Amino acid sequence: MVILIAILFAVFLIIGLPVAFALALAAIPVFTLSGTMPPTIVLQKMVTATQNFPLLAVPFFILAGNLMNATGITKRLVHFAGLLTGWMAGGLAHVSIALSFMMGGISGSAVADASMEARLLGPSMLKEGYSKGTTAAILAFGSIITATIPPSIGLILFGFINEVSIGRLFLAGIVPGILLSLILMGATWLVAKHYGYAPEARRIPSAREVWASFLDSAWALAFPVILIIGFRFGFFTATEAGVFLVFYALFVGTVVYRELDAKRFYEAMCQSVTDLGMVMLLIMMAAVLGYAITIERVPQEITAFVTTLTQEPMAILALVILLLLVTGMFLEGAANILLVTPIVMPVLMNVGFDPVHMGILIVLLINIGGLTPPVGVIMFTVCGVLDCKTWAYSRASVPFFLAVLFFLALLVEFPALSLALPRAVM
Repeated sequence: MVILIAILFAVFLIIGLPVAFALALAAIPVFTLSGTMPPTIVLQKMVTATQNFPLLAVPFFILAGNLMNATGITKRLVHFAGLLTGWMAGGLAHVSIALSFMMGGISGSAVADASMEARLLGPSMLKEGYSKGTTAAILAFGSIITATIPPSIGLILFGFINEVSIGRLFLAGIVPGILLSLILMGATWLVAKHYGYAPEARRIPSAREVWASFLDSAWALAFPVILIIGFRFGFFTATEAGVFLVFYALFVGTVVYRELDAKRFYEAMCQSVTDLGMVMLLIMMAAVLGYAITIERVPQEITAFVTTLTQEPMAILALVILLLLVTGMFLEGAANILLVTPIVMPVLMNVGFDPVHMGILIVLLINIGGLTPPVGVIMFTVCGVLDCKTWAYSRASVPFFLAVLFFLALLVEFPALSLALPRAVM
């Protein structure tokens, strides 16, 4: 039965069926051939999947991110990032990475960040002489920083589906997010030196200029700090933090910057409904397949199979990493988290890995899969916006892929990179 489910799911993806419907339809054999379960169980599981209090964080963070973008905060962050990094070789490329780090506290989505930056910075980078492949690679790889910086939608979904503290996951992503940003900036600097990409700014900005831009952007930069303080002292849960951020964004847009008018508010609401509809449909359909997988005892069978191959924890982790990189090539991040992580997490926890550490690693791996052919979602988003050929992107992405592999090795070897902050704060 499991093989039949896998074959049907692959066929549905190949023929171009939307992932959400492929998830649910692949589970049909379990409910139709078993003869013991009524068809109404499908509808029950779809509804039940949405009736979860921690899941309320998703719509609130999506709405808050769109409201923050509508307030004009993005252009202020671009200016601030330009002052911080624009004077280095490959200045615009560094600006994109710094912006991804700062936008992580707003958008929460790697695909959304990649799409936004491709439209915002892509034309300027091409005008400055960057090749399409290099531009696409830098913007795509920089976007995965967003997967770790709170409030990452991926971490919320991971915590929800695997019953892991979302607050701890948020805190655990901060240090890896900073480290990944620095490593990608190092790779960008080497690429810029090799190709002779000039700095965007002709001089290093003065401390007064940087401070003034920092103050102008402080309302956006303050939110991750507010999250840490709120979680540490118990002011709010992850869901309550999402509600707080919505009101925070409304306050910034209407009182501080005064750029959030009725038209922009309406556009932000429409975009939020579209984004939330996609995420919730995936959650509902994945719940159906997840239930079918549970009925067929797939997690237990995979755990037993893997442990017969090896009892070495690092070898098991290597197999899981390979699996997630492959599935990330074919599935959108949210679908991958909802479908694959309930299968691999019992395997990892049985051999002693910390679920918070694994959450950071797994969400990153899934987003890295979105950067790679044949059907990486982030890759196609950026290449589509920039009209870049996949082969040109793939060739230019090699140094950045090596940099990310180096970062993953550090994260696997030193769990304290992700665990030290939540253990100290919580």
